[in-house]
Parts: sequence; structure tokens; C-alpha cells
Amino acid sequence: MDDLYRDYILEHYRRPHNFGVLDDATTSHEGSNPLCGDRITMQLGIRDGKVAEVAFTGRGCAISQASASLLTDEVKGMSVEAAAAYRADELLDLLGIDISPARLKCAMLSLETLDAALADLDASASPAAVAAEEPA
Repeated sequence: MDDLYRDYILEHYRRPHNFGVLDDATTSHEGSNPLCGDRITMQLGIRDGKVAEVAFTGRGCAISQASASLLTDEVKGMSVEAAAAYRADELLDLLGIDISPARLKCAMLSLETLDAALADLDASASPAAVAAEEPA
């Protein structure tokens, strides 16, 4: 169990990077893990096809919050395509610890929330959504 809470995970939990709210987010999504109560809201500011800004708020266990902190550091500055292609194994490598099956959902909440925020962005940019916004 000591391995589970390595110092840097606890550091990201206590002082998460990119924690806060973006005033003018391009897309936002709230994700939750109903099994344990973890919640994360991720906001992205997209400019010129890149993740120019990223922020998250939430509450939960050290693994879920550290995962969000580490992931937001990683995707900041990435192209939208690269952020959308970010894989679970890459996030697990960032965490650097063995995650039990019971804690995997906690570790993956930030990535699932990022993916959903990017999907919301894609949906809002679809031709049907653009047509719906145009005055008749």
C-alpha cells in the first residue's frame, strides 16, 4: 500500500497543477466515478487547433486528483488530435505505480473526462451544430 501513495502522487494531490476554472473555456465536461464518489470537471481553451489552456476542478482520492494534475500538464500545448489520441497506458506510465483493478477507474477518470470534453468540442463543431446556430 505504501507504493500506492508515492510522494509525487501525494504532492500532485495536495498541490494539483492546473487546478481552477477557465473563464472562457472552449469546452468543458464533468466526469464522475459513482462507485467511489470521485468527480472531475475538465475545461479546455482551444486556440489554433491546440490545447492552449487546461484546468480542472474536482474532489476524490489521491489517485484521481493526481491523475488529473499529471494529465493536464501533459496535454497543455498539444494539438487537439494528439490530446484525443492520448492513451490509458501513457497515463498509467505518468502515475508510475501499479494500479489495482479496483483503483483503475479512479486513475482513468481524468482521461475519460478529457476524451468527453474533446468529443463535446467535436460535436459542437459538426456541420449540423453549425447549421443549428445560424439564423434562419
